[in-house]
Amino acid sequence: MKNVLIVGAGKIGETFLKLLHSYKHMPSIYIIDHQSDAPGLKLAKSYQIPHGKDWSECTKEIGMYDIIINTIDDGSIQNELYEITQRLQMTFIPNEVAKFLYRLFIEREKREKVTQEKYHERRQMQELLESIIYSFNDAISVVDKNGNGLFINPAYTRLTGLTENDVIGKPASTDIIEGESMHMEVLRTKRPVRGVRLKIGPNKKEVIVNVAPVIVNHELKGSVGIIHDVSEIVLLTNELKRAKERIRNLESTYTFSDIITQSSEMTLALEQAKVGAKTSATVLLRGQSGTGKELFAHVIHNESKHQSKPFIRVNCASISELMLEKNLFGYVNHEGKQNIVKGLFEEADKGTIFLAEIDELSLKIQEKLLHAIQNNEIFRVGSNEAIPIDVRIIATTSIHIEKAIQSKTFSEKLYYHINRIPIFIPSLKDRLSDIPYLVEHLIEKLNHEYGRNVTSISNAALERLYEHDWPGNVRELENTIGRAMIYMGTTERVLEKHHLPSFWVYPISYQKMDIAPHANQTLEKAMEQFEREYVLHAYRANDFNKTRTAKALNISIRSLYYKIDKYHLEREKNQE
Repeated sequence: MKNVLIVGAGKIGETFLKLLHSYKHMPSIYIIDHQSDAPGLKLAKSYQIPHGKDWSECTKEIGMYDIIINTIDDGSIQNELYEITQRLQMTFIPNEVAKFLYRLFIEREKREKVTQEKYHERRQMQELLESIIYSFNDAISVVDKNGNGLFINPAYTRLTGLTENDVIGKPASTDIIEGESMHMEVLRTKRPVRGVRLKIGPNKKEVIVNVAPVIVNHELKGSVGIIHDVSEIVLLTNELKRAKERIRNLESTYTFSDIITQSSEMTLALEQAKVGAKTSATVLLRGQSGTGKELFAHVIHNESKHQSKPFIRVNCASISELMLEKNLFGYVNHEGKQNIVKGLFEEADKGTIFLAEIDELSLKIQEKLLHAIQNNEIFRVGSNEAIPIDVRIIATTSIHIEKAIQSKTFSEKLYYHINRIPIFIPSLKDRLSDIPYLVEHLIEKLNHEYGRNVTSISNAALERLYEHDWPGNVRELENTIGRAMIYMGTTERVLEKHHLPSFWVYPISYQKMDIAPHANQTLEKAMEQFEREYVLHAYRANDFNKTRTAKALNISIRSLYYKIDKYHLEREKNQE
């Protein structure tokens, strides 16, 4: 065993001490430094390695060492050690070499530290990915580039009945009962496959698999497959079909007698609706939100020759453009076995399609709708094949649609085709005389829904109803009567004034808005000025929250964004 003397217990000497102490067959070591607080001396003490600070005592026994390492940058000591080692034929590592080796040791430690950190990072990422995959409800299997099982999740075991012992390290075809391994196909072609039916596991479970290659730095590392239970897909598909059938087969049961009115304004709308029911011409129902446009649509359909055919309702404001286009016109799916998906126009064949808030349609869909009306045919998304249709269209709008035409957000050509039979449904504030009849009807209806026995409403309560502006129209009236009846005592029979809830006060006051007319100002400019101030006040009152503002104004978010952009209202927001 070699005896080693380390001269100097600074950082360099301490590093050599650590290195020598780490060897399995550690040599006999002695370390010396005249500074008693040198880090190498403290480390030697903790290792129980001989150490000292008296150089004269050390030189007396210097002949017992085989190797001397000088870590002190002192020329006299360096020369003295060189002469001794030459005389006694000992191995001497001078200070310059010790420094160089020290730098190498430090660089190696840094690299090892970085390597360890990267290993821990990779390990943490691997554990995270495994946790995510384990939490998937879909069955997942992963194979290596040779097609041997690498990983499965619990959902795979639940679906197939096969455990890790059955799959890991085994060929990818191990779990397949009928069909060919899509893992092997993907590894061969380096291209994903989708929608392939197989039977896997001891229970011959019928599944649909999607498999994709795993490529890292342009090198194929394996493939990952997601497996779906066909029985679940079939079950969900059947349930969806049944639900659609129920929805499609819902017949409109409303008749003209369900429209409660004694007012001349509403009677005129009824007469127009009766004309619309006798033809198949397109009807445009106009009026504020809550006035009963959908009720009119149901009545017109039910009193027409289309009554035994489907009545399909589409809210044009509630679906994204792409989804709405696919829903209306259908689409061709180029993946999987079901290539053609019918749209609502096809499903409404010989019946009525009701387009609520038609003004919310994008110009692209307006153009397709115009073609459908003009030519009685549609084109599915992704197809150039014309599909003949026989559908009656009833549309609604709550806005000044002629103004939308001027601002180029609504097609003028489409307007003339849907406006064949325009019907204006008056707001409730324009037919206040109908309130007693509407309340009587609502009480009877809500008695059945709430299990109450309210018989009438007092004159004082009616007077209170007359005083309100009813921005929400008949819908708001039904809400008001319903809330009042809910909080009535079970033995109370007459709806009194104190039963009525406090009416919502609209946050905008006409008097507070700067809408004084200017000289020589056109009506159109005055209306635009009024609308800008009106929307701005609502925007401010709702703390510039777009969702709340749209709700307060009873318009869609899309319409609000248009008005904010048109009138540069964001500038007002930024200035406050």
